[in-house]
Amino acid sequence: MTDTLRTPPPTAAEQHRRPFTLDPGRWEAKRSRALRTGHVRDSTCSAEFEPVLVYERTPWGWLAWTVPGDGTPPEQPHQVGVLTPTASRMQRLSLRWLTRRPAHRIALVPTTPGSLRLSAAAVALISLVTSLFAMTHGVPADMMLPASVLAPLLAEHLPGRLDARAREDVRSVEDHGACRYLQRLAVLCTYLVQAAAGSDRYELHRSAEIGRHTLWDGAGVLQTQDTRSASAELIARERLMVQLTDQVAQTLKCAHAEDRPADAGQPHTRERPLGPYPPGSEQTARPSPHHMHGTSPLNGHHSMTQPEPGWHVSLRRRASSRKAS
Repeated sequence: MTDTLRTPPPTAAEQHRRPFTLDPGRWEAKRSRALRTGHVRDSTCSAEFEPVLVYERTPWGWLAWTVPGDGTPPEQPHQVGVLTPTASRMQRLSLRWLTRRPAHRIALVPTTPGSLRLSAAAVALISLVTSLFAMTHGVPADMMLPASVLAPLLAEHLPGRLDARAREDVRSVEDHGACRYLQRLAVLCTYLVQAAAGSDRYELHRSAEIGRHTLWDGAGVLQTQDTRSASAELIARERLMVQLTDQVAQTLKCAHAEDRPADAGQPHTRERPLGPYPPGSEQTARPSPHHMHGTSPLNGHHSMTQPEPGWHVSLRRRASSRKAS
């Protein structure tokens, strides 16, 4: 027996199909900055050329997008990074470190491929000026010269060491098929995380936790295997994520129905009391229109207030004429 999987909710289906789905203006700002300071990927780019990436941070990791040359938003990320589900505060800060702006580099000699970070060059210049100033004021040169040499070396190599340390808590892929698969899982995982963020229900938080672990495990599989060899395992994980989003959607629907008032959607009308009216009320003081016209509201027959027959009128007239005579 197989379970019928429903289509993911529309809010989940729209996530991560394009860069910054919930904030298109941010993508335009980052795209304009890339046009000014970086290289825009087009058909003339060689394979060894590294494009400028625009990072979109998420609660579970990031998506790195390239900027197409025709100005249209890309449909698939160039890189997908997944942070460990049990990340600490320091590990989340390392995620921001990895998704920082790329460092500007300057070529040392035009004929050689070597380059130097702009920050390292700035530190070297500052340390040199500081060393000269300190030596003119009596500071020994054997103390200042090593410091002036060590500072730019740290500025050049320390960021790379920090990158390597931060990547120990992240699994990232850049293969075309792997990125497409993780993009589909990321859509579902983001929906689970957002549903749990605004609720205190245990089942929602549990579903989000399972979803993040599933995304983490999927990224680990794709780091060691391709999508073809691991297709059965990847399909099972995606099926689990779809089932989780289906359950979360049903839970949110039931919770919304429980929060609605019982008389929601019904017109508020003034109810009229049934049965006999109490003595002295307004209803007993005013005669019914049916009584005024001599008909009963139940069967339409004449009621007790109908006019007197004609022979009663004639007897009264004879009595009054005798008194007058």
